[in-house]
Amino acid sequence: MSRPQSRSDAEPASSAPADAREDAAGECTLCSFPTPADPVTDDDIDGTFCCQGCLEVHRTLETVDDTDADAVRDRLDDDGPDLDDVDGEDAFLAVDGMHCATCEAFLETRATATDGVVGAEASYATDTLRLVYDPESLEAESLPDLVSGYGYEARDRGEGRSDEPREAALVKFLIGGGMFGMMVMIWYALFLYPTYFGYEPLADFGSYDGYYIAANIWLMTSFVLFYTGYPILRGAYVSLRAGMPNMDLLISLAAAGSYGYSTLAIVLGRTDLYFDVTVAIILVVTAGTYYEGVIKRRAAGLLSELTESQVDEARRADGGEIVPLSEVGPGEHLLVQPGERVPLDGTVVDGQAAVDESLVTGESLPVEKRLDDPVRGGTVVTDAPLIVEVGDDAESTHDRLVSLLWSIQSARPGVQRLADKLATIFVPLVVTLAVAVTGILLATGSSPATAFLVGLTVIIVSCPCALGLATPLAIASGVQTAARRGVVVAAETIFEDAPDIDIVVLDKTGTLTEGRMSVEGVHVVTGDGSTDTDAATLLARAGAVEALSEHPIGQAITEAVFDDRDREDTADVDGFERYSRGVSGIVDGQRVFVGHPDLLRDHELSIPSSLEDRIDRVRASGDVPVVVGWDGRAHGVVVVGDSPREDWEDAVETLAEGREVVVLTGDEGASADRFRAVDGVDEVFAGVPPEAKAETVRRLRARGTVAMVGDGSNDAPALAAADVGIAMGSGTQLATDAADAVIVGDDLGAVADIFDIASGTYWRIRQNLGWAFLYNALAIPLAIAGLLNPLLAALAMAASSLLVVLNSSRSL
Repeated sequence: MSRPQSRSDAEPASSAPADAREDAAGECTLCSFPTPADPVTDDDIDGTFCCQGCLEVHRTLETVDDTDADAVRDRLDDDGPDLDDVDGEDAFLAVDGMHCATCEAFLETRATATDGVVGAEASYATDTLRLVYDPESLEAESLPDLVSGYGYEARDRGEGRSDEPREAALVKFLIGGGMFGMMVMIWYALFLYPTYFGYEPLADFGSYDGYYIAANIWLMTSFVLFYTGYPILRGAYVSLRAGMPNMDLLISLAAAGSYGYSTLAIVLGRTDLYFDVTVAIILVVTAGTYYEGVIKRRAAGLLSELTESQVDEARRADGGEIVPLSEVGPGEHLLVQPGERVPLDGTVVDGQAAVDESLVTGESLPVEKRLDDPVRGGTVVTDAPLIVEVGDDAESTHDRLVSLLWSIQSARPGVQRLADKLATIFVPLVVTLAVAVTGILLATGSSPATAFLVGLTVIIVSCPCALGLATPLAIASGVQTAARRGVVVAAETIFEDAPDIDIVVLDKTGTLTEGRMSVEGVHVVTGDGSTDTDAATLLARAGAVEALSEHPIGQAITEAVFDDRDREDTADVDGFERYSRGVSGIVDGQRVFVGHPDLLRDHELSIPSSLEDRIDRVRASGDVPVVVGWDGRAHGVVVVGDSPREDWEDAVETLAEGREVVVLTGDEGASADRFRAVDGVDEVFAGVPPEAKAETVRRLRARGTVAMVGDGSNDAPALAAADVGIAMGSGTQLATDAADAVIVGDDLGAVADIFDIASGTYWRIRQNLGWAFLYNALAIPLAIAGLLNPLLAALAMAASSLLVVLNSSRSL
């Protein structure tokens, strides 16, 4: 059985050293992955490298404006110990319920307090917790239970997420908050508010009826506080445990303080009850957070059709049995059929096929694999079966990328919201002020009830409902605006980071280009005295033969000629044959050859000099020339390549306004060179393997804040390592999981829109916070002077919150 070969002129230079793992001599200085037995070096560069791309990145970014290396490292790393230096097994957990930096500290503390856990890193920005544990002391299956609880739910990072249905969340809010809160307010409107304005009460609060009314109000307020308000109370508890006060703490103090004072007032037979303040605080903050969640879930629904890329099964060559990857060991032989992914890294022991490595390496052209060639787990066999011997480590390059991604995400510090940053100062200040006022009033002879009420009023009037709404409502508006423009915001921290981006890194394949092979042009031989062939005939004949081939380049030619219906009718080709560099078949009584120029020369078909010049120009441009010939001569060439997106130059020009633009690609040669001379592109790093992309982004961060735009699994670690990661919607699930924003419509121009929306949203957040603090600056002195009571304080708080709502609802 003959095997097809790659139509490309040569394999990308970076693939050989990056694949040569078994004879590794050490680690790459840039990406820390194994180097080949003969590593890439240079006399003027210290270190050894797995490929030329890594060497060139290291050469360019080894020093940046004389920046101190230790300062750069301190900026990029967490303050805690480096978990890579800790002995133990790694586990990556996804944790639902984290929403601020205090959650990170709390979970890390809980985890490391357990015997057997030697290190922990959490990031609320990516909902990821990395644990290093002793496998002899703990089972991997038990790790999620160690940190679950207090409103957090942990699971293995590789498992899918089971989101709470929107209807369940709605019922929880309406029943737990809205209905019981409404009943509380009805009791107040009928029996309590009239007494506050001097009217005769409808019930005697010193009698059984009064106690019955008060008890009902207390019971329903308790449900609102402890059920609907549970996430807020939990956040306050976590902030105390972590020693990092946040806005949840101040909200909880105001709500619980009003509740506690009112409960004591019932016991003492008083009518100045402030359960309505508790209800208002909890419902306002919960409503804002819920609204933000609804908007984000609507936007996330746009991502339902993204590509899955994980391989979890393998087919044994002996007998064809399909087994889980966990049952496959080193040295086993696996059969990989056309269209299937290679399950694990290994070596070809039988067969020849073109392998699409774009998912893992980012290289757009398929690479021919023959006997003894290494193959990477996660790549796709396109046109013929291969038998692969599993490597010694029995692991997948794709899975290594997944592990690298999770490691980066867990170590990536969660960027605190601006409100949370302010809370570390504002919350202790307000609490201290309230305690001081209460103490002073007690010391100057005021009654305990009066002193406590003034202190409570200070906390209530300072209660950051406006602060609590400032961020979520502005973010919800930004998320909604982004969704209307075809962008899904996956991490709200983008609104803080994106406005200050200094460098935009663009992956080439799938981002600047279409990411798939297609026909770029057809050139026919003319003017040599022979009978000319028109382009349509040339392409039709090539497509008829290639319709019987499964090679990616052949498929591109076929798609340019036939739709799916017409392709079924291409049975007029007889005597189809595969060769080392192409195919042939009999069309209309003539054998038509399609493939590399050497294929035609080997079969004694002449190639006119004018066509030879055209072939050279096609190669120089980074495309693949596919020569078509019959009747003893070549009649033309079909140009196949990964074409740049139509709008890419305009998009780059827009991004370059005030920013540096860097192109990052695993390709080398002409396919990368075409981007070097384009206005707006400051630098092109070519031949960079996937393992080194994240390190390249880290080094670029020494120059300033970095945004990474990519689409493939090979880009995922770099997307996670950047300050802002942006994935194209046509990309893989791994890429979209790593990104802070996903462009659903694949419009590269939307990258600039993301920066504009983020800037507008961040400015809106600052406006909201500015108003909220101005309100506090005016209201707190009035509360200290005794000019406000808790009810008036609650009304002032509501007015402040209303202004925040109105400001947030304005269009960006």
